Amino acid sequence: MADLKLKMGVYRYEHTEPLFDGRVAIDGVNATLDTSPLISDVFHRMTKGELDIAEYGLTYFLRSFDLDDSPFLALPIFPNRNFRHSALFVNVDSGIERPEDLAGKTVGEFALYGSDPGVWMKGVLADEFGVTPDQVGWVIGGTDHPIPSFDWIPQPVPDGVRVRHTDGDQTLAGLLEAGEIDALLSVDVPQSLLNGSTKKIRRLFVDYETVERAYYRRTGIFPMMHVVAIRRELAEAPGLAESVYRAFCQAKDIVQEHYRANAAKQHMAVITPWFSELFAENRALLGEDWWPYGVDANHKAVDTFLRYHHEQGLSKRLLTSEDIFVPAFLGTR
Repeated sequence: MADLKLKMGVYRYEHTEPLFDGRVAIDGVNATLDTSPLISDVFHRMTKGELDIAEYGLTYFLRSFDLDDSPFLALPIFPNRNFRHSALFVNVDSGIERPEDLAGKTVGEFALYGSDPGVWMKGVLADEFGVTPDQVGWVIGGTDHPIPSFDWIPQPVPDGVRVRHTDGDQTLAGLLEAGEIDALLSVDVPQSLLNGSTKKIRRLFVDYETVERAYYRRTGIFPMMHVVAIRRELAEAPGLAESVYRAFCQAKDIVQEHYRANAAKQHMAVITPWFSELFAENRALLGEDWWPYGVDANHKAVDTFLRYHHEQGLSKRLLTSEDIFVPAFLGTR
């Protein structure tokens, strides 16, 4: 029987590269792999029905469950995850010294109200610091470049929350530097901060690495931003979802084993100085599989995101892992 022809979209991370370069094949599938410099383009193509299986932002994926007939289910593959305390920036003259000071302020958010990092950090701010989204005014836009509203997905905004989009050629970084907004929640670091050309912007959590490591020790959560979505009708094809999952796991395992094996040589092929010490520290904290796939290993983090998504008015009902994952993967490690 001929392999099933499928169109897939995923960013070219080091842990998905083996799928692109042929080191890993998907059993029973003749896959055309697409990518884009802007991962949101992959999300958009999945939304339009141009892809069969694709990396998908968690909030983009979950918003589809409020449609009459949600077209997707998830595979427990998390290609993109980041700790996000580092994604909060403030104007140095805003008077914001602590997270609690965000109450009553105006905060920019990258791309859409309820972006993936936005959901995580709004949840953390509410849980740990008592700052809820309705206490803040929100301005949506691009960090260093203007972007239009992502009107190709549902845009729920709960009652009592004030949200507007930037005007014309405004950028959130420009508004922050000018003091027209007080803070910024962004997946992108403002370029002026990166190149040292501004003294008006700093991170809210200056020593964010220490804060993020403490957050992991306290919660056990390594926040995921994206999942891999599959069309519901394909999820029912015998063995297909399992084959895709195995391939993503194999690709990730190749990269993780490369780092483990090269620890003995102090990672001399890596261009970053002192990388081996960083690797050892991360390995001690996060474990041998520091980027886990599967439902069981990620249950707490997924459940936390689902709770935040519902509490922030982005899901009409509180979804569970049983609602969103292909049933065959419930209980997978």
